Amino acid sequence: MRPRPFRPTGPTKPIRKKAPASNAIGAGLVSAPVPSSADTHKLQKLLAQAGLGSRREMEELIAAGGATINGKVAAIGARAGPHDVVRVGKRTIHFKSETRLPRVVLYHKPEGEIVSQDDPEGRPSVFDNLPQLRSSKWISIGRLDYNTSGLLIFTTDGELANRLMHPRFEVEREYTVRIMGRLTPEVAAQLTTGIELDDGLAKFDHLSDQGGEGSNRWYRVILKEGRNREVRRMFEAAGMMVSRLMRVRFGPINLPPRLKRGKWMELDEAEIKRLLELVAAY
Repeated sequence: MRPRPFRPTGPTKPIRKKAPASNAIGAGLVSAPVPSSADTHKLQKLLAQAGLGSRREMEELIAAGGATINGKVAAIGARAGPHDVVRVGKRTIHFKSETRLPRVVLYHKPEGEIVSQDDPEGRPSVFDNLPQLRSSKWISIGRLDYNTSGLLIFTTDGELANRLMHPRFEVEREYTVRIMGRLTPEVAAQLTTGIELDDGLAKFDHLSDQGGEGSNRWYRVILKEGRNREVRRMFEAAGMMVSRLMRVRFGPINLPPRLKRGKWMELDEAEIKRLLELVAAY
């Protein structure tokens, strides 16, 4: 039976805070109509939706003069519509219709893989295991470091990726963490009220004790941003060493329990429509 990613996750008893709820007409010489602003969209958004990359990557491409609209080099903020000819390099971009759904893949990342398509060290990449695409590319929604396992989401829609990743939307990331030792109430309070890192203050929105044996202890944590190695750095700043780290949820998507490490599954049409509805609520 196919695993279903949208399972409700009931919160466990927190140490400090309660977990948030998981919720051509005519003839003759008639000119084509001039599209109104309602018919056009910002170019970086259209290119991202076409699967060329994330919105940030498309902004960088446009800023570098890599895109044209009707033969003229486009600038950041330029808009395009269905009557415009948009090219990136020598390639003409055909924008998908509003009714065409993006593709979304869930991947259970094992430890020992990088979330990059180019690694000077030649380490295994998560992209090596994904299905091949012809006219677009997989965009990773968030990253996991080399030694972290768990849920990764990939899509062909850069706008969807932006909605889930951009800090202003405060999409939850949930992890299970194993540390050496046990948190004291004082350290738990520090981690949930704010602990200073080299790139600013960070805190967990939820932290709960999940038990353990011997010197190892498991915790469940939730935060609403995705800075580099943030969970590990927070525990290290509190004097605790992380021995295992696994992401089990990103926004409305849970890691399917039957999805084995190193394997992927693609969401069907109904699941993608549901995901788009949930993301629109952020």
